[in-house]
Amino acid sequence: MIDDERAITKLLEMTLRKEGFRQLYAAHNATDALKLLGKHGADIILLDVMLPDQTGFDLCPKIREISDAHIIYLTARASDLDVLTGFATGGDDYVTKPFNPLEIAARIKARLRRGSVPAVQVVFEDKQRQRYDFGRFVLDDAAGELIVEGQQVACPAMAYQLLLFLCKSPGIVFSKSQLYEAVWGLEGDGDDNTVMVHIRKIRERIERNPSEPNHLLTMRGLGYKLAKGKQL
Repeated sequence: MIDDERAITKLLEMTLRKEGFRQLYAAHNATDALKLLGKHGADIILLDVMLPDQTGFDLCPKIREISDAHIIYLTARASDLDVLTGFATGGDDYVTKPFNPLEIAARIKARLRRGSVPAVQVVFEDKQRQRYDFGRFVLDDAAGELIVEGQQVACPAMAYQLLLFLCKSPGIVFSKSQLYEAVWGLEGDGDDNTVMVHIRKIRERIERNPSEPNHLLTMRGLGYKLAKGKQL
């Protein structure tokens, strides 16, 4: 999200969280936006036109040089010329303020369905990414890597996110519904099979014997917990 109005980025953050997104970055000027994009990449970009250091119309072509992300202009500039300029500079969609944040969420989902980009999972990145050491395995969130006995191991995206969530709260028991809501962003009783399948995928990677786990433990009748390790 690139908008100099912090109230707007916070409103969007609240709405997108409720809609199941779990990884969101916000910039309030063009300079910071390019730095964040270079560091983290993006699947969707919400771009305001009136930024303090340059216009969104000037920024959009620079984004296009380094990213194929879907760009949705989100701006108070509503003239026909502005809309045409938005598309001419590389935008994929154009929404004028005031807007319904649920409409923005719906447009994002539609864009993701049409493209080959995986669904975004979003969170404001306020905390420094860390490295979690559990002896046999290490989860390096800064590098996005799972290391088991010194070797990098491929891990499916949702299994990685589930393991990362557990690594952040070692020793704490989470029910299946809590895990489902935290990782998949869906409220309610959750999908037991989905959680169980991904727990199995994690165990197949971090345990010597997935059927007799030492790290990712089942707490009968309660849920799952990750045995404590070291946070570096």
